[in-house]
Amino acid sequence: MAKMWAGRTDGVTDKLADDFNSSIKFDSKMYKQDITGSIAHASMLGAKNIITEKEADALIAGLQDILNDIESGALEIDYTCEDIHMFVEQVLTARIGDLGKKLHTARSRNDQVALDTRMYLRDRTVSIIGKIKDLLYAITLKAEEHKTSIMPGYTHLQRAQPITFGHHLMAYAMMFLRDVDRFNDLIKRINVCPIGSCALAGTTYDTDRRYEAQKLGFDEIALNSIDGVSDRDFCVEFASACSMLMMHLSRLSEEIILWSSWEFKFVELSDAYTTGSSIMPQKKNSDMAELVRGKTGRVYGDLIGLLTMLKGLPLAYNKDMQEDKEAVFDAADTVDMCLDVYAPMVATMKVLPENMLVAAQKGFINATDLADYLVKKGLPFRSAYKISGQIVGDCIKSGKVLETLTLEEYKSYSDLFDSDLFKEISLETCVLKRISEGGTSPDSVAKQIEYVKGKIQDV
Repeated sequence: MAKMWAGRTDGVTDKLADDFNSSIKFDSKMYKQDITGSIAHASMLGAKNIITEKEADALIAGLQDILNDIESGALEIDYTCEDIHMFVEQVLTARIGDLGKKLHTARSRNDQVALDTRMYLRDRTVSIIGKIKDLLYAITLKAEEHKTSIMPGYTHLQRAQPITFGHHLMAYAMMFLRDVDRFNDLIKRINVCPIGSCALAGTTYDTDRRYEAQKLGFDEIALNSIDGVSDRDFCVEFASACSMLMMHLSRLSEEIILWSSWEFKFVELSDAYTTGSSIMPQKKNSDMAELVRGKTGRVYGDLIGLLTMLKGLPLAYNKDMQEDKEAVFDAADTVDMCLDVYAPMVATMKVLPENMLVAAQKGFINATDLADYLVKKGLPFRSAYKISGQIVGDCIKSGKVLETLTLEEYKSYSDLFDSDLFKEISLETCVLKRISEGGTSPDSVAKQIEYVKGKIQDV
């Protein structure tokens, strides 16, 4: 089949070259955006008398029929076409005759593909924001349920200080809230309309680029036609935002994997989001969380691929830029899959606060509060630190915890210990005393939850 760009050459390429050059297998995802953009373009051509209003109406009706037929299944996309743009134009011309050839007046595939990609990523970005919000709802509900459930907080993966499970979850809520902000901010730079830039230098026709941009819901037009067709910053930024989101999902996945292991047993995932072993009947594997952790590297690869593809390109359009779509499509699809499974996985996750509390007690994470108790009684901190360390060491040897020692045992280390000690070093008191804004006290966690809920409603 001769190509629509035949003229300078005979338009006949080798079959292998055809397959290598073709992008329709992946850019067909943008059929809706391509047709919607073409409808706006036909409308502009008619409004500016570049074609007649009657011709514009016929083009628009023909394009709408093609869109309806693709979505109903009446029209199948022909994957022997070079790309989705050529497919739509060929079908249109076949249906309404030579008038279909007028659709491409005052535009190029260069600005057309840039337009389609921006519209497609705008739609995907809005969808991703909605799914992050679903995850945030699941996290805040779980945090609210466990804002008083005590667990060990960790540094260096060593038990450090007592916190609440709700407080720990809200740390992730803050990360995902920033992801929402990032994607929202990204829309500003996606939502710039390149159509009318043509191949790179604009056109001799008296077009109205702002009319077309407004009809397609864009905030602004590309102010330099060369930049309009060669800018893929928004693709890189999209992949970057996806990578940041995946990093946060991966960090939470790592903790869920640890927490659901027998060594921790802080949580138990629903059977619906775990798998078993083919030979070990006792196994319950957190495969969904592990897959999210693994797919993070895939999204990182999409970002690095985009950056590498763009780093040496001269202006304006180059065929290398065809590689942008598979990367951003894969990043979007991967993020979508991960978010789809993540919110219900968190919502159905069973928390085991008793196991968390035992781990907190065995970790001696109230030892700092024990030392602080002696300091308040007048002992220098270094001396208090040494005594507390001796008590912890002896407890480890005897298999006891700070809460189970008797007052007499404490007094054998220092006469400053009194009956008020046990309230001061209880894990509940340790948590309640962290009253600083953003801290782990239940009141503070409640404020964090309300803050996040308010932010979700605002965006």
